[in-house]
Amino acid sequence: MTSRRPAVCLLTIALAIAARAGLAADYPLAPMPFDKVELADTFWLPRLKTQAESTVPHALKQTEPAVENLRRCGNFLHGRGGELPFPHRFVSSDLYKVMEGAAYLLTIRPNPALEKQMDQIIDVIADAQQDDGYLYVSHICKIARPSEMGETPYSWVVHSHELYNMGHLYEGAIAYYRATGKDKWLKVAEKSARHFNKVIFEGDPNYNGGKPVMQAPGHEELELALCKLYRVTGKRLYLDMAKKFLDIRGVTYRPEGEGVMSPSYAQQHKPVVEQTKAVGHAVRAGYLYAGMADVSALSGDLSYARAAERIWHDVVDTKMHIIGGLGATHGIEGFGRAYELPNRNTYNETCAAVANVFFNFRMYLLHKDAKYFDVAEVALLNNSLAGMGLAGDSFFYVNVLEADGIRMFNHGTAGRSAWFGCACCPSNLARLIPQVSGYMYAHTDDEIYLALYGSSRTEIPMPGGKVAIRQTSGYPFDGKVTLRIDPAPGRDGPGQPFALKLRIPTWAREQFVPGKLYRYVDKLRPQWTLRVNGEKTEPELVKGFATIRRRWKPGDTVELDLPMPIRYNVTVDEVEANRDRIAVTRGPLVYCAEQADNGGEKVQRFFIPEPAKADEIRTEVVEDGLLKGIVRASVPAVEIIGEEIRESTVKLIPYYAWNNRGAESMVVWMPRNEKLARESMISNLLTSSSYGKVLATHTFEADTVAAVVDGKVPAKSADRKQRRWTSLPFKNRGQNIIFEFPQTKTVANVSIYWYEDPDGEKVELPREWWIDYKTGDGDWTRMKKYVTDDYGLQRDQFNVVRPAAPLRCDAISIRILPQVGFCMGVHEIRLEFKP
Repeated sequence: MTSRRPAVCLLTIALAIAARAGLAADYPLAPMPFDKVELADTFWLPRLKTQAESTVPHALKQTEPAVENLRRCGNFLHGRGGELPFPHRFVSSDLYKVMEGAAYLLTIRPNPALEKQMDQIIDVIADAQQDDGYLYVSHICKIARPSEMGETPYSWVVHSHELYNMGHLYEGAIAYYRATGKDKWLKVAEKSARHFNKVIFEGDPNYNGGKPVMQAPGHEELELALCKLYRVTGKRLYLDMAKKFLDIRGVTYRPEGEGVMSPSYAQQHKPVVEQTKAVGHAVRAGYLYAGMADVSALSGDLSYARAAERIWHDVVDTKMHIIGGLGATHGIEGFGRAYELPNRNTYNETCAAVANVFFNFRMYLLHKDAKYFDVAEVALLNNSLAGMGLAGDSFFYVNVLEADGIRMFNHGTAGRSAWFGCACCPSNLARLIPQVSGYMYAHTDDEIYLALYGSSRTEIPMPGGKVAIRQTSGYPFDGKVTLRIDPAPGRDGPGQPFALKLRIPTWAREQFVPGKLYRYVDKLRPQWTLRVNGEKTEPELVKGFATIRRRWKPGDTVELDLPMPIRYNVTVDEVEANRDRIAVTRGPLVYCAEQADNGGEKVQRFFIPEPAKADEIRTEVVEDGLLKGIVRASVPAVEIIGEEIRESTVKLIPYYAWNNRGAESMVVWMPRNEKLARESMISNLLTSSSYGKVLATHTFEADTVAAVVDGKVPAKSADRKQRRWTSLPFKNRGQNIIFEFPQTKTVANVSIYWYEDPDGEKVELPREWWIDYKTGDGDWTRMKKYVTDDYGLQRDQFNVVRPAAPLRCDAISIRILPQVGFCMGVHEIRLEFKP
């Protein structure tokens, strides 16, 4: 083990070791490490506390099954016997991300108990790795499901997640090494990387018949992880591997099919340097684009960055929601057609927003251009933050821009969930939030950049000595920023010469976010101002940064004022979902109307014909409760009451804060006329009458199959008061619940809320279930489920499964098998159909 030493920002390690290791260049801008920026604000600092006290402990608890799976893998590998693991493609990756977040917390503040817990898990991980470096539980223990993981290792790289999982392991291992100096986990990562290099690029007699696999990861992530591994070790092999993975994507392997086997799904439709459009799975895409920026910065080959720039324009001009969300299409969790940006039925996976932050932050470091950070900020403060409840222990996987309080948009619930079967989003947030202070400051040898504002302190290493900066700000609710600058004495006297560069966000100038999609429609022209030592100055604006070049002396002050009036936004007409709709923003925050603030009735009853005048708008700081400290706005609107309409006021809160007071209605894009508002008041969830006949192969005489479509959902699966369907008294006998549609329909998803006997004596959650379908008088056929979905068996929530491709059929049969010795039951089943 090496000794404990201070952490270094993962993107700037090269700056510290380049001279002695002879590494290639890194980003032109060096961000200040997050542990070298001391937060003192009321926005991010409380969230950091929540991370430490709630999110990471909760996430470590939720990922215990992954630890146990690795433990069982180690037992199998070393002949100790015991129960086998359960087969899963990516459950270990969620654990690695949570551990990465825990390592960042340890970087900021030592915690012996947490460090001990991490060491114990690392021992389990190391024990599960083969001597040759291979680490994938399902293949090591010979329990892999061939259709998902391949018959043998690396035989189904497009979907197995063998490479993806280890990318997250690398990032976690690096973070823990930087936090503690302990290298056991880092050695696991390096052993794995050497194994990948041999098997994928050189050929290993134990894999693939000795031939090089020569496939890029089906789910990108490994590329940027290898860049981090290169930075921390100085070993060129890892950068070369990252570059090779980029170079073979879309060249050596190109799937041919539809849906998740489409060549564009994992961005394998053409070589990455030739790509111009954002396509396919949005999270995979975002990680790929971040990796392309990394490889360009480290290798000096800017062909990847040029391709990323083209793709960036496609995203911000045609495919990004105003909250910074990416991937509007459910079926592939990814990008749809240009301007396809629905509100109620959008996807916007939280992980895609996190990837959007990672990608744009890297592009900002590469180009020193504020437009990229403007996008990163919007994705961070709106979509990413919305992904986590204010208490830090409930989450969104899907982030809609309108909700009716009924439709189950969030993988089985109309509200937040404590965890998910595919838990990539909670674990991603666990590692994102601790790093935020590392986005605030960056520097070159003669420039200091301030990108993200918030009360904080740091010391920036400049050639003439350290420059201490103390920042005071109520951002993102208040645009006033005050800086005190205290440079160490320079070589030629007091103070130091350098350019101070303050980001002037797009939202403070011409529009809310860069790109061609959104524009302000109000007539406000707020002017930002800048003062140095009390004197107003009009600095040059360079790539979105107000630039002040001077010799700075101890005690110099800078005051930046970014006015934050309420602004009204519209989209280009090509976005059909937002025609005749308007969205409200304030500063960098998107606002929404939520039922809890508006009389307890659905907010779809409001419409806003025109932007209000400034003196008609009210803002207030919430004084107590869950939303304490948040700025709430009240704007003029028209309210529908029955057949009548009247002048009214609608209250708005930041989008990131919605759904913390119940799963009720919400809307971002407000209608501008009565007709559209009345249409919006109608739920898009089809009633049970749309399902046609509902039949069961057997129903207990005291129950009824009609209960599964009565619209009544209990708080708990073990609720005896609600009507339900059960298979009593027949134990050990499978049953079917069949829906015969009145006409051919396209099934979007099926959701089941299970019933269980509260005493656990007769009715338990089933052993397994699946869906068959048929068209006309044809035979029943097993439905192929979407690649990340499972036939869930979670209690107290809906278990949602989607078909792999649009499923057009006349009937479905839900086949259910009981646990041995038990019967089974269902409270509610919901189906959603596509037009």
